[in-house]
Amino acid sequence: MAELMRGHYDILIAGGGITGLTLACVLKDAGLKIGVIERQPPQPHEIEYALRVSAINRASLRTFIAVGAFDQMASLRVSPFRDMHVWDATGVGQIHFDSAELGLDALGYIIENRVVQHALLDVLQRSDNLHWLCPAEIASIELAAGCSRIGLSDGAELSTALVVGADGAASAVRTAAGIELARNSYQQQAIVCTVGTEIEHAETAWQCFRPSGPLAFLPLADGRCSIVWSLDEDKIESMLALDDAAFSVALEQAFEYRLGAVTSVSGRAVFPLGHGHVDNYIRPGVALIGDAAHQIHPLAGQGANLGIMDAACLAQVIVQAKVAGRDWSATHTSRKYERWRKGENRLMENAMTVFKTLFGSNDPLFTAVRNTGLGIADHLGPLKYTFMRHAMGLSGDLPEIAQAVGWQD
Repeated sequence: MAELMRGHYDILIAGGGITGLTLACVLKDAGLKIGVIERQPPQPHEIEYALRVSAINRASLRTFIAVGAFDQMASLRVSPFRDMHVWDATGVGQIHFDSAELGLDALGYIIENRVVQHALLDVLQRSDNLHWLCPAEIASIELAAGCSRIGLSDGAELSTALVVGADGAASAVRTAAGIELARNSYQQQAIVCTVGTEIEHAETAWQCFRPSGPLAFLPLADGRCSIVWSLDEDKIESMLALDDAAFSVALEQAFEYRLGAVTSVSGRAVFPLGHGHVDNYIRPGVALIGDAAHQIHPLAGQGANLGIMDAACLAQVIVQAKVAGRDWSATHTSRKYERWRKGENRLMENAMTVFKTLFGSNDPLFTAVRNTGLGIADHLGPLKYTFMRHAMGLSGDLPEIAQAVGWQD
């Protein structure tokens, strides 16, 4: 490992989470020497279900299949969701999405983040040109077009033609590049945990919009559900203070007993909710992907998918430039990635903010609008299918790998 931590790399990726590992794996056949710098490896997947899961859509699934990672995920723990029920707790508005209506076997998969990481890491470690630099902590970053330098906390020094910041919301690469993230808090936090329910989840994703915030029950392979419960910050402390029995009662009441009683509750964790976007995804010698560039509300489960598409799009512009004999690490090359992804990501960010505002209001006018809107959308086939296809990654300006032949859509 020490030998790998010195010398020159074509690309250094800061961050070995889902987004950073996806970029490395998509580039595994590009003939580039790539290092992924990560402070700590993912936790073992054999233990209890992780609290953080992602709803992986079809475009992301195609990407994982194309790089050879999805079979490994499936051999560990994945849960398909074939239906989705969404309703407004303040009225009668609801909408139902059914994979069978599109002739598909599933709308997507609920997968633990660490399961995705393990599968992608397995692909990386079977590729001679991809290096897993872990555990390693970045101590210094000097960015410049053509040759940037990264110093590690153990004294090792690395150089590279391109630094990619895939290091999350508190990105050190973004800071080093002098790029600011305009982040806005929703004054809410999300409680996440794993619960058992009296009624089977039926491979269905459930989401209830409440004025206090959305509550989602996501199906897991062992029959339990992963929940994401968004609440105003002033309500979080009291909710966390409840014992398991009292929390279960509060949860099943908030969920309107759609799955009956809550029969078991794991440990709980919380994370703050907000949204933000950088004005620039790139600088000379650097590119940002995933949460380092943008953050959205988790109510539609699109955060991970946006980051995966960032990675696939950046990989595509790099490979296309390299094949054409152009400077693949030049700013004008990564500018194509920025133009490709910035509009899509900002549109999704704004859409989630509108949804959060509309469904988080007690205003009678907003209540009437959202209930009527859900009902109309549920009965207007073309509108409903358009929304479904976009959320599932079946439409839009997708990278080639996300359109790969071999996954039947």
